[in-house]
Amino acid sequence: MPLERLQKIIAGAGIVSRRKAEELITAGRVVVNGQPVTELGSKADPETDHIRVDGKLLKGPERHIYLALNKPKGYVTTMSDPEGRPTITKLIKGVKGRVYPVGRLDYASEGLLLLTNDGDLAHKLMHASSHVPKTYVVKVAKQPKPEDIEKLRAGVKILEKGGRRVQTGPALIRIVREADNPWYEVTLVEGRNRQIRKMFEEVGHHVEKIRRVRYGPLELDVPPGEFRPLTLMEISKLRAAIDRTPAQRAAAKPAAGKRTPQRRRRA
Repeated sequence: MPLERLQKIIAGAGIVSRRKAEELITAGRVVVNGQPVTELGSKADPETDHIRVDGKLLKGPERHIYLALNKPKGYVTTMSDPEGRPTITKLIKGVKGRVYPVGRLDYASEGLLLLTNDGDLAHKLMHASSHVPKTYVVKVAKQPKPEDIEKLRAGVKILEKGGRRVQTGPALIRIVREADNPWYEVTLVEGRNRQIRKMFEEVGHHVEKIRRVRYGPLELDVPPGEFRPLTLMEISKLRAAIDRTPAQRAAAKPAAGKRTPQRRRRA
């Protein structure tokens, strides 16, 4: 069998995500054939090499699991929480095998969340260059001015951890329910921490509710707190979404200021 990157082998075994596997390697917690390996990019043969993580011998690749969960508000998107808050693990009891979330939804947000033990797919989906669109319905306090929405469509500067301000990319935004506190549909190809909340705060509006309703080719179609396995067709479509050419990826990014036809729908 051809040599593979060590982090890919570890992620494929379903122990941790590919990103976490890289952290384990650099921390010196991975041993190959009795020798510690700390250099990223190191390769091994999963069939002939003895690979240990924290002293435990790595088994062969697990059967891959792919789930779509409707995360309710009030759960954290982690496998454990030092503050003792409810985690998504309480919602996926009965799943045979360990799975990990692809990206995050914050404690107060809800909606479609992907979980898998396919570390390679998860890594590619979360990579900034994938440009996989994610769509949310968002309830905003008070009515934003048209020029404020145009600013959000074009991109605004938001504050990240460490006090650094970064420019958001173009976003598709359209109103889906007019009211004193209206609902908007927002589509992004980025995944910055609390990005939508920060974007609306930059133009003076608090976000009251966020629900993710689409992730690439997948749509939210299960009740809150429930999950289902992805179909083979859905998995194939996800892989196709990240295997596009650079030109196709560029075409998938929202154009600044682009409008979409407005239509009413229940949010």
